[in-house]
Amino acid sequence: MNIKRYDNIVMPNYNHCILGTISSILKYYKVNTKHKTSEKIDKILKEKQYKNVILLLLDGLGEHILNAISPQGFLKNKQVDLVTSVYPSTTTAALTTYYSGKPPYETGWIAWSQYFKEYGRALDMFSHQESYLGEPIKKPKIDVYKTIVNYESIFEQIEKASPEVRAYEVEPDYAERRALRSISANNIDEIIMNIEDLCQIPEQKFILAYSDNPDGLLHKYGTTSQEVKEYIIEAENKIKNMCEKFDEDTILIVSADHGHKDIEKTYTLLDYPEIQECLILPASLESRVLSFWVKEDKKAIFETRFHKIFEDEFWLLTKEEFVDKYQFLGNGEKHSKIDDFIGNYVALSIAGSMIRLETFLAEGKPIKKSTHCGLTKEEMEVPVIVIKK
Repeated sequence: MNIKRYDNIVMPNYNHCILGTISSILKYYKVNTKHKTSEKIDKILKEKQYKNVILLLLDGLGEHILNAISPQGFLKNKQVDLVTSVYPSTTTAALTTYYSGKPPYETGWIAWSQYFKEYGRALDMFSHQESYLGEPIKKPKIDVYKTIVNYESIFEQIEKASPEVRAYEVEPDYAERRALRSISANNIDEIIMNIEDLCQIPEQKFILAYSDNPDGLLHKYGTTSQEVKEYIIEAENKIKNMCEKFDEDTILIVSADHGHKDIEKTYTLLDYPEIQECLILPASLESRVLSFWVKEDKKAIFETRFHKIFEDEFWLLTKEEFVDKYQFLGNGEKHSKIDDFIGNYVALSIAGSMIRLETFLAEGKPIKKSTHCGLTKEEMEVPVIVIKK
C-alpha cells in the first residue's frame, strides 16, 4: 500500500525525534553516540557547564495534549522544539530509547507484548509476565531480560565516560531499576521533592525523572477529560515553582515519550474467522500496531481480507516494508531478535481504532478511552521544553 494513501499520519523522523534529545545529553557527558543529536539541545548545553542536568519525562504529554490544555502556559512558553516519537509510539519503545540511547531497531524493545520463542510465550515487556494470562514465567532456564534483550543504560554510559558525574533515576516504586543510584517517587510531588533534594548535593549530576502521568489518567479518562486537564495544569504549576528555586547551575529539559489518541472503535480478531485461518500464531505487539505471522500460502488472501475490513483504519505493511523500506524501528546495528518479534505483516493504526490482542483462552486487556502506538499526529508529536536561568 502506497504511503500516499494515508494523508493524516506522522512518520517517525529518526533525524529529529526523542532519540536526538537523549543523544545530546550523552554527547554532553562525552559518551560516544552514533545517533544524530538535537541541534537545539546541543546549542543550549554548550552555553556552560551545568552542575545539574535534569531530564523530566511526563508520560503521554504529547504536543497536542499540551496545546489543548495549556497553550499559553509555562511549559509552552519554554518549548524549544517539536520532535516525533520513535515507532511504535509507545512507552516500551520510547522509554527504552531514553534509557539506552538507541532506537528500537537496536534494543529489540518494540511494544508491550512480544513473542519469545525461547519460552513459547508472548511476554509483557515491562512486567515480564505472560501476555494473555498475566502470569509470571516460572523458573525459566534462561532469563531473556538479562541475556537477550538487555542493554547498557545511559546511567552506566554517562558514569563511564564522565567519572566525575553521578547519574540518578527517579521513578515509581514498581519500575525496573536501571541506575546504580535509584530513587522512588510515585507522584509529581515526590518527583519534585527528590529533584530539589538532589540538586542540593554539590556533586555534578545527571537526573532522569519519570512520571507515569498524565498517561495513566489519559488511558482512564480520555484526552479531553477534566481529570487530565487538572493534572497537567497542577503539574505545570509545580514544575514552575520548582524551577524558580533553581540557580544558574541547573538546567531542566521536559519532554515525553509519546502522545495520545482517543479510541473511537474497538475490534477483536476473534470475530473474524476468515482472518484467523490465515494466521500461524496470535497477533502480538499492541492494539494499535499488530504483528501477524501469516501462513505462506495464505498471504494474498490475508491481504485481501484484511484490507476489506480494516483498510481505512490500519495501514498493512509487509515485514520488509515496515523494517527496511520505511525503517519504522530506526536503523543502526540490528538487534538479533527483530526478525523473531516481527511477523511477516504489520498493521499500523492511522485512525481512532484498536484491535484487541486476545485468544480463545484469555480475554484481551481492558479497553482504554485513550491510547497510543498509532501514526496520528496526536500520538507521534512530542514537545521539548528547556528551563534555565
